[in-house]
This record gives sequence, C-alpha cells and structure tokens, in this order.
Amino acid sequence: MSQITKETKIGELLEINADAAAPVLLSIGMHCLGCPASQMESIEEAAAVHGIDADELIEKLNASIAADS
Repeated sequence: MSQITKETKIGELLEINADAAAPVLLSIGMHCLGCPASQMESIEEAAAVHGIDADELIEKLNASIAADS
C-alpha cells in the first residue's frame, strides 16, 4: 500500500484508491474531484483551499485506505 503524504496529488490519490479516498475528500467539500485543476493539486494545497488541517486530512485518508485494503 502506498503511503499518502501532503505532496501526493489528488489525481495520484484517486488512482491509489478512489473508493476509500473520494468519500473523505467529499466530506471536506471537495466536490469537483474530476476537474483538471484538482487532479494536479496536492493534498496540502487542497486542504488549504478548504480550510482543513493537512495533517488531519492525511491521517483520515491513510486510515480510510488502510481500512479498505
């Protein structure tokens, strides 16, 4: 399993495990996961745009992906 970091791009994250990651991202208000801009945005950048702590988001994403494995 790949470890998700703040530098991981949203597009990469969705390739790793969209089923586990998408619900977490949708819960923070990131509803345009398929738009080109979000695909090249890092998780840290997305967290900043949505006013979310990047470290907490990384923890949630990694936990969700681990639980889905």
